[in-house]
Amino acid sequence: MSHPQPATSFDSRPLTDPVDPRAVSSFAAELRARGSLGMSVSTVIGLVVVVIVVLVSVPIAASVLIGLATSPRDFGFAGIGLLLFGGVGVAIGIGALVGWRRARVTRYRLDRFARANGMTYEARIADPPLPGMIFSLGRSRVSTNLVRGTNPRFVEFGNYQYTVQSGKNSTTYRWGYVAVKLDVPLPNIVLDAKGNNAFGSNLPASFQREQRLSLEGDFDKYFTLYCPAGYERDALYLFTPDIMARFIDNAAELDVEIVDDWLFLYTQRRASTLDPATWSWLFGAVGALITKFDQWARWRDDRLREEAASAPASVVPAVDPQTASAQLPFAPPAGLLAPPPGVAAEGRRLKRGFRWLPVVVILGFIAFWYLRNAF
Repeated sequence: MSHPQPATSFDSRPLTDPVDPRAVSSFAAELRARGSLGMSVSTVIGLVVVVIVVLVSVPIAASVLIGLATSPRDFGFAGIGLLLFGGVGVAIGIGALVGWRRARVTRYRLDRFARANGMTYEARIADPPLPGMIFSLGRSRVSTNLVRGTNPRFVEFGNYQYTVQSGKNSTTYRWGYVAVKLDVPLPNIVLDAKGNNAFGSNLPASFQREQRLSLEGDFDKYFTLYCPAGYERDALYLFTPDIMARFIDNAAELDVEIVDDWLFLYTQRRASTLDPATWSWLFGAVGALITKFDQWARWRDDRLREEAASAPASVVPAVDPQTASAQLPFAPPAGLLAPPPGVAAEGRRLKRGFRWLPVVVILGFIAFWYLRNAF
């Protein structure tokens, strides 16, 4: 994948510099003391299986080797099979040990990288309380290797996974994401990047076609934009030509979701990684977009004013006429002078659609199989 944004100024040395094994162990102990290294049930089961395989296979491999050395004629194919089984067990054990050590080093490097760039690091959060579309699916939901910054606004880079059960089978989905806190809640808008799609959208949710909105210029070549019905003018207010250009130039390979007072950038690769080029790309994308978010803070949903006007008098906040007269050349009527920050109910969530492509593929396979066997 190309990284369209030029390198952003940041200190990437902690990602690649040599590390002191004692410092890595000390940091791992610190994370355990903070309770930041909790493991899921599937991880615990996997570790138990690895330990059992190693404990069983190592003695077998050792006994076979001794037998081959002392009495090779007594060992035929069965002995060779046992030796291969023992060798596989040893390889699994070594692989598990290497993976465990690599994960410890990764966490240490990312913590030092965050510190060097004025950010913070969190190893793991189960069931992250984020409103994005990927965070409410499946089970065993967990974010890992979170790097967070607060200046000029809160930004979180993380890796996320969840598991979906289908009968006796289960599939684990992995995403990288960037979460940016906005100033006010905005309508639920999704930009489905066309550059990362294969056969249809790669997003885990589909949306009704009636919610598609075509924007001017080349924007439609890079994104499919969905906004709630009735919020087309609001989307045009938010996605001005200069903001559309920022998304095209810096986030064309990222899926985007605006929901509540958050903006999410999604990628099906790790966002929090030891690769400096990935950080340069993501920092550049966020840096290019974040300077335009201030104008989004001025957006208001006029539907809230209409709701307030139709609400019972006891529900409408009263305005003191004397205070208002001191500030304005006229006394406004009781009620809201301007809509408060927020989104009316019809704009808070997009209406989901149905994915027909998998159904078409399955029906096509069934038709092919039937015709092949019928003739």
